[in-house]
Amino acid sequence: MNNGILIIAHAPLASALRSCALHVFPEAANHIGVLDVQPNVPVDESLAAARITLSFLNADGVLVLTDMFGATPCNVALKLVDGVSSRLVAGVNLPMLLRAVTYRNESMDALVARVLAGGTQGVMQVAVTAPQNQQRKPNDQNYDDHQQ
Repeated sequence: MNNGILIIAHAPLASALRSCALHVFPEAANHIGVLDVQPNVPVDESLAAARITLSFLNADGVLVLTDMFGATPCNVALKLVDGVSSRLVAGVNLPMLLRAVTYRNESMDALVARVLAGGTQGVMQVAVTAPQNQQRKPNDQNYDDHQQ
């Protein structure tokens, strides 16, 4: 299965996320489209631009990622996706996008599940002090144990 990824977000977030993803996966350039929604641009104009971008992806299915539910980019995406060959996930972050690129050849259901997991697992509170300066407790895992 050949899934494309379309990022629709407030300018310049979509392009910035694509650049970060291509830093890790340069071979994915033809599979990631972006639309940076500019301020004060009518929804219909952004929707027309999104449809053009979508047509260039040449994919079996498309996962559309937006930055924030309820905002203009998400409203544009809602008018674009059909829920069958294209799906929409709001709240995009870089871990989510990297998962989407990594697993873009899986079924759309599996892809959506993976990006949701990647997005939530990528958000965590980080210790204020460096681990080497923290005291270990008796039940702590070894330093070599990793959760991801």
